[in-house]
Amino acid sequence: MRNWLQLKERKELSDLLRTLSSSDLDEVEDAADFVSFYPDLVWTLRDFYLSLQADGQLITADDYLENSLRPKQDTDQNLQNFNLPRLCIQKFFPIKKCFVFDLPTHQKKLTQLETLNNDELYPDFVRQVTDFCYYIFHYSKTKTLSGGIEVNGPYLESLVLTYVNVISSGDLPCMENSVLALAQTKNLTAVKKAIAHYDQQMGQKVQLPVETLLELLDLHSASEIEAFEVFTKNSFKDVDQRFQKELKTLLKAKQDDLCKQNLEISSDYCSALLQNIFGPLEEDVKRGIYSKPGGHRLFIQKTEELKAKYYQEPRKGIQAEETLQKYLQSKESVSNTILQTDLALTAREKEMEEARIKAEAAKAEAQRLKEIQRQNEQMMQQRERLHQEQVRQMEINRANFLAQQQRDLERRLQEEAAQQKRIRAEIRRLQNELQQLQWVDPPDNICILL
Repeated sequence: MRNWLQLKERKELSDLLRTLSSSDLDEVEDAADFVSFYPDLVWTLRDFYLSLQADGQLITADDYLENSLRPKQDTDQNLQNFNLPRLCIQKFFPIKKCFVFDLPTHQKKLTQLETLNNDELYPDFVRQVTDFCYYIFHYSKTKTLSGGIEVNGPYLESLVLTYVNVISSGDLPCMENSVLALAQTKNLTAVKKAIAHYDQQMGQKVQLPVETLLELLDLHSASEIEAFEVFTKNSFKDVDQRFQKELKTLLKAKQDDLCKQNLEISSDYCSALLQNIFGPLEEDVKRGIYSKPGGHRLFIQKTEELKAKYYQEPRKGIQAEETLQKYLQSKESVSNTILQTDLALTAREKEMEEARIKAEAAKAEAQRLKEIQRQNEQMMQQRERLHQEQVRQMEINRANFLAQQQRDLERRLQEEAAQQKRIRAEIRRLQNELQQLQWVDPPDNICILL
């Protein structure tokens, strides 16, 4: 009796649940809406002592369950209460399975069940438990919500909290809103997975500093595309591409941060490299080696040699030229001092030195400007290419999203058509039964309800 009362309470609870966020519940609430959300029913009967027989014939446990669920035909209120839980089970659980279990062992040993081995139990009971476990392990289905979301532990926790909070507030839980809440959780996880994949790929591919901004942007673009693929694979119902846009923003921030790190690391590395290469020259200047006629020319020659050595060093990054120029500019006063000393010693060498210095300075400046222009052009080209790629990716994602919506719509239309077909078939069957009943004279004490 307790089991039937629990089933009745469950049916009353189902009246509080909605599958869609619609104000007109009569248009959407019927048994078919719940079937897709309810699990299979597995009915277990312990200490079963009845015979699995009906009308003198052996029947299976499943037959026994179906016979037990068969409603009685009468209009009496007590019979309606008797039929209610049976009708609920038939309507809400299309797949039903029954298992019966005999007594596990002799009644005197029942208090020792936890310490008994299998060979101390009745063979029939052991076989019944084995069959039950095999069915559960091989045929149990993962709980699935609309849209194909498989409910794991965190999702189930989110569903329970959502339903409890809404019911406690006096409102009606909505399956659609719960799915959207789960979709938000799943999409947040998808964003995290995409970011983690991006970080992993960039960690494997990028070794800062990189030589050019174009190289860094190429690596970022490739990892970004893979990150969007990971997000698309793990996301669900990203309404208005909200989470995709969030992912794009996060990846843009990571790109900016990488560019900033690349600049800083390149600058620090180049500064240390310049100090290592030009350190001996600075020591020679302090010792006055270049304070002599022709000393400035020797200083410039040495500087050019060290600059060539600096240029030969690999993996300096994109700040190589700018850091070099800043260093040389910081040493202009030293160069000027050496020059003034040189000029004070020989006027002729002064004129020659000035002409050479101007020519070299102009050449260096032209080279620097040319390098800056080349880097700017590369940056603009890469930005344009990256923009086009992002636009193309967004169009692909949007097309995929619309295609999925179309497939979902077609599937729902097919399901509705199939449901209409089943309803028409049921109506025809009832009409046929009614026509057959009209040919039979009912007993005087039976009232036929039409």
